[in-house]
Amino acid sequence: MTIRTWVVAFLLLWPLASAGVRAQQPDTAVLSESTKRQAAVPADTASEILDALVRLPLAAVLGAALAVRPRRRGTPPRQPAVIQTQIILAIVGAVVMMVVGTNLARAFGVVGAAGLVRYRAKIADPKDAGVMLSTLALGLASGVGLYAIAIFSGVFILLALWVIESFEPKKRDAFIVKVKIGDDTDSRRGDIEAILRRHRVDFELTSSSDEEVCYDVEVPLELRRARVTNAILKLDPAGHAAVEWAEKKTK
Repeated sequence: MTIRTWVVAFLLLWPLASAGVRAQQPDTAVLSESTKRQAAVPADTASEILDALVRLPLAAVLGAALAVRPRRRGTPPRQPAVIQTQIILAIVGAVVMMVVGTNLARAFGVVGAAGLVRYRAKIADPKDAGVMLSTLALGLASGVGLYAIAIFSGVFILLALWVIESFEPKKRDAFIVKVKIGDDTDSRRGDIEAILRRHRVDFELTSSSDEEVCYDVEVPLELRRARVTNAILKLDPAGHAAVEWAEKKTK
């Protein structure tokens, strides 16, 4: 066969081959409609929960590992509220990424929603800021219809908060206490400190003299200071004792 024959055969068979290939390919309109229907169908609820069951605890563990890492000598101690906030932020990041996935529109939605958060007021506890972001993440999950992720994440965050707050030291009020018991107050220090210990008051002696002793104390929130005052006043039956409480300003 000459080259001319091959060229003619190619020109004759090309339309048939093209038609056969087009016949085997699915209709793009039908395919796009099918893709849209699949995209409209939410992911399997059980699969979402299983993914969250792995991702959220992993984020919490890794966040905790960084938050409670060993402290180098000479560095200031870490605040419990900051440690708790770091763990919460790791969980929030996992929830947000489960909500976003590979959806670019959701990613822009998260950026826009996060931009609405403004901390105009001073937040005393950094953990409260983490809880605010948690509620934002749960709202995003609910808003896009990921109900299983929203519910499971909400329960998980509640459990995480309950666990990390159980390690939080109890809050105490700080005061400066001045005690006067006659002209020999210093000799009654043992009795005064025994009363403070009995009422679970942490104390540190700052000054002592015959006329007055002074302590820096930390009092449990639920303790009524009047009970401590009355117990100290009973040390002087003559009624010449005096107890002065002054709130200590934190730096």
